[in-house]
Amino acid sequence: MPTLAAAGYHVIAPDQRGYGRTIGWDDSYDADPDLFRILNMTRDVIGLVYALGYRSVAMVAGHDAGAPVASWATLIRPDIFRSITIMSSPFEGAPSLPFDTANGAPLPRLGVTDDELDAELAKLNPPRKYYQNYQRTRGANDDMLHAPQGLHAFFRAYYFYKSGDYKGNKPHPLKARTAEEMAQIPTYYVMEKDKGMAATVAPFMPPADYIANCKWLTEAEIDVYATEYSRTGFTGALQGYRVRRGSDPKSIAEMQTFSGRTIDVPSQYIAGKSDWGVYQTPGAVDKMRNSACTHMVGFHLVDGAGHWVQQEQPEMVSALLVQFLQDYAKP
Repeated sequence: MPTLAAAGYHVIAPDQRGYGRTIGWDDSYDADPDLFRILNMTRDVIGLVYALGYRSVAMVAGHDAGAPVASWATLIRPDIFRSITIMSSPFEGAPSLPFDTANGAPLPRLGVTDDELDAELAKLNPPRKYYQNYQRTRGANDDMLHAPQGLHAFFRAYYFYKSGDYKGNKPHPLKARTAEEMAQIPTYYVMEKDKGMAATVAPFMPPADYIANCKWLTEAEIDVYATEYSRTGFTGALQGYRVRRGSDPKSIAEMQTFSGRTIDVPSQYIAGKSDWGVYQTPGAVDKMRNSACTHMVGFHLVDGAGHWVQQEQPEMVSALLVQFLQDYAKP
């Protein structure tokens, strides 16, 4: 943020609905999830821009759970969001409606659902499961919130396991969304069937000397995460898995309203070279680059970073953002 501000921009880094000190949501698992659907999250972003007295912004950037919200906001309101940086989570585009079926065209082939994938993963030896399906379950919140190792240790292991510092992260494109292909992904995404997330990451707690020398994620910063999530719980964050990702029928119908629409403003993609988020959905990167984003001017896989690219390599990410803004985000 200071680098972008020094380049002359007003930089805002809001918490999304369900995170941090945000209001306007219910922390119950049984709460109405409609508030977390993509159109309402897009309205949240537009409302924030307007509340701050702007009619448009030079760029919106979204990482992980922020990436689909930034992407949909740009697809729906390119007049407001004049360019976009997508980070880690590729944008596949709006789901298609059947086209020309009245004249005999075939229905579009449906992809493998998370439930279908889970059923096949369960047949592997050892049995596995897809993390997004697990994060939709009632017990996912308590599993992390009351992690036996404590929240602080949970976050430290979780962040290390998904980072470029864990040398087991060697992502590559997968051939298809089959159990055999997906089983190549580490257990933070394709989990062991009998474990929750707390038990999954516990063996990957880094040693004390690593922790003491970790500049991109200090103990004080993890204290902030542990303090905030111990207050709010994880349910608000996990609602996104229930209604913004996967095959929830109401969400798919909502997004199909924009079938055929693309992101046409200047766009770029940034992720860590060691981030499995790039390839965990087979074919997503190609869809983003070849069809969903029609003016993608940069695709950057950053050395020395895993999933947390903006934290692991802040100088490189800042330089990419500033250059992109100077080149493509015209007033």
